[in-house]
Amino acid sequence: MSVPDPNLFDHPPRPLAQRLGAILWPSFFAAGVATMVFFAFVDPHALRDLTFPDLDLSRELGYTLGFFMFWACTASSSLFTWVLLRPASRFNRPLKDEG
Repeated sequence: MSVPDPNLFDHPPRPLAQRLGAILWPSFFAAGVATMVFFAFVDPHALRDLTFPDLDLSRELGYTLGFFMFWACTASSSLFTWVLLRPASRFNRPLKDEG
């Protein structure tokens, strides 16, 4: 069994814009769906009255805050998936001989 050259990668590194797009774009769509489903059953004013009754928040601000909260959650999930799917060849190097 031959040992692969440690200087060769499975594929070249991706540009930053492509990596960010692969994380943020799918999470944007997932956050949109989660926002629609959540706010189909929950009124932002009722939620405000339960959590922060002293703040004067409009429904539109409630929808906006909810969307960005869902986007942050789904983006962190996408980021974690991206971290787990990185090629192992970039991190696993053969051990150097000690002799």
